[in-house]
Amino acid sequence: MTYENLLSRFLTYVKINTRSNPESQTTPTTQSQVDFALKTLKPELEAIGLTDIHYLESNGYLVATLPANDQSFTKKIGFISHMDTADFNAENVNPQVIENYDGKAISLGESGFELSPKEFPNLNHYLGQTLITTDGTTLLGSDDKSGIAEIITAVEYLSKHPEIKHGDIRVGFGPDEEIGIGADKFDVTDFDVDFAYTVDGGPLGELQYETFSAAELKVDFIGRNVHPGTAKDQMINALQLAIDFHNQLPENDRPEKTDGYQGFYHLHGMSGTVETAQSVYIIRDFEDTNFQERKDKVQEIAKTLNQAYGEERVIVTLKDQYYNMKKVIEKDMTPINIAKSVMESLDIKPIIEPIRGGTDGSKISFMGIPTPNIFAGGENMHGRFEYVSLETMEKAVDVIIGISSYQA
Repeated sequence: MTYENLLSRFLTYVKINTRSNPESQTTPTTQSQVDFALKTLKPELEAIGLTDIHYLESNGYLVATLPANDQSFTKKIGFISHMDTADFNAENVNPQVIENYDGKAISLGESGFELSPKEFPNLNHYLGQTLITTDGTTLLGSDDKSGIAEIITAVEYLSKHPEIKHGDIRVGFGPDEEIGIGADKFDVTDFDVDFAYTVDGGPLGELQYETFSAAELKVDFIGRNVHPGTAKDQMINALQLAIDFHNQLPENDRPEKTDGYQGFYHLHGMSGTVETAQSVYIIRDFEDTNFQERKDKVQEIAKTLNQAYGEERVIVTLKDQYYNMKKVIEKDMTPINIAKSVMESLDIKPIIEPIRGGTDGSKISFMGIPTPNIFAGGENMHGRFEYVSLETMEKAVDVIIGISSYQA
C-alpha cells in the first residue's frame, strides 16, 4: 500500500543528525537525540492522536500509546526503533530519491562515489522501485529512521482508519542502540506490553529471533621503554605485546572470514606506545558454550604471556554486552508465528535467519518482554553506500498494521 506521509517523514528524519557518542556519560549520549525525540517525534505523535505520550529522562525513551478500539484483543503489542545513527558522518545528510531504478550504477552526488550493482548485487532486487540513497558524503540513517518512520506511519494509518480493529499498541523510540547501551535502562514496567518487535532489520522479509551473544574485550599492555640502542634484554615493547596477543587468537575467527553461525574475535581498535598500549575487541558467538570458550581463550593467552614475563603485563577486561534472545523467545513463539503469518498473508516470504549482530530486543527480551526483530528495509547500513527502497518501507508498514490487527 502507498502511504502519503512515509517518504516525506523519512526524509525529514534522516536530515537530523542524531549520531550517538560512546565517549559521553549522559543518557542519551547526545543532546541531538533528546531534541529529536521532543521537538520532532513528540509533536507528531500528539498530532496523530496517540495518548500517554511521555519522555523518560531516566533512559531517553519516548513512549506513546494507540489505545485499543476492540476489547476482544487481549494482547498488548509494542513496536520499538532507535533514534541514533552509527559512527559515520551524519552531519548535513542530503538524501537522493531515485525513482523507477533502472538497474544501472547510481552516482552519489558530486562525491565521486557510485552505488553500483557490480559491487552491491542486491541492487538488482529493486528494479523499478524508488530508492533513497546518500550523496556519498554521509550515511543515510535508514538504520533506524526507516523503522521510526514506518512505526509512526502505521499508527497514523490505524488512527485514521478505526474500522481496522486492534488492541493496545505501544510505541517506543530510544537512544544509543548503535553503541550497545540503548536498552540498558529500558523500563519494562512503563512499556507494559505482552510482547514487542524492534523494527530494525534489513531487507524485505527479515524476521529474526536469534542474535549473537556479545562481549567487549579491552586488553591493556604494560611495557618498559628504554633507549633502543641499549634495549637488549631490557625493553618490553607494549605494542609488540599487543601483536603477540593478537597472533595467538585463531587466525580464521575474524568477521571477514566467518558467516552463518560462526563466531569471531574482532579487533576494532589499537593504540599505544612502547610504554603502554591497548587493544579493543568485540567477541561474538551464538551458543553459550562457544561464547564462554572464546572468553576463556583470551584469559589463557594473557596468562601465558604474563607467565613468560614473570609478572602481569597483559591485563584483560571483559564485559558482557548482550545475549542470544533465542533462549527467551523460543519458550513462546507467538510473536514469531504472528509475524510470519502476517508476512505470508501479504505475499512476503519470511526470512528467518540469525542476526550476526544484536538489537535492543536482545536485552529487552531478557528483561521480560520477548522482542524479535522485523525488517525495516535498509541495505549497506552505516556508511556512504547505504540505501533503502520506499516499496520495502511500505511493506514494513503493512506488516506493522497486520501484526497490530492480527486476531488468532
